[in-house]
Amino acid sequence: MELSNIKKWIKPAIVALPPKRTLLIAFVLLLLYLLVASPLFNRLMYPLEYEEYIVNSAEATGADPYLVMAIIRVETKFDPDKQSRVGARGLMQLMPETVDFAIKKGNFSPSFRDYVEDPAINIHMGSWYIAALTKEFKGNKVAVMAAYNAGPGRVHKWLDQGVWDGTRQNVDQIPYGETRHYIQRVTNYYEKYKQLYQHLPKNKQ
Repeated sequence: MELSNIKKWIKPAIVALPPKRTLLIAFVLLLLYLLVASPLFNRLMYPLEYEEYIVNSAEATGADPYLVMAIIRVETKFDPDKQSRVGARGLMQLMPETVDFAIKKGNFSPSFRDYVEDPAINIHMGSWYIAALTKEFKGNKVAVMAAYNAGPGRVHKWLDQGVWDGTRQNVDQIPYGETRHYIQRVTNYYEKYKQLYQHLPKNKQ
């Protein structure tokens, strides 16, 4: 093909292209889409630490490992040194009464009170507590999330009195704004961790 013929073919193609600004915007949007859709990008957005402790504790206690991950993320963002104004301790922000309950009902050593901020112990006790709540609320994970935040006594009261029907769709019925927001955040992380880290847990839910 002669050079003149090539120019005749290329020129209309170039003229037909969108303006440079449109191309730039399209390129940026495409790049953003690829970043958001990328598993690597998602894992940077939703990091996971202490996965071995979580997987082993979930397997031992029967807890949903993704729920453990999500609760840790919301409670402390995987920071074991996070301080609480109300006395909650460790990665899973266990309250003293929760620790006492776990020691009594879960046959944990009383010495664990002194080591509850240790990530391995904290995750194991927290996982046991989540498993216990799951049984108590007959597998209703949304009720478990609410109970972890507001306490099981309050949640039972809301359910028994018809204040809340226990569904995710009707979390707006819950009287506590903090608990409503907590459920939304934990649910979001639960779904993300289940999607991104489904290869990890031995005890898949």
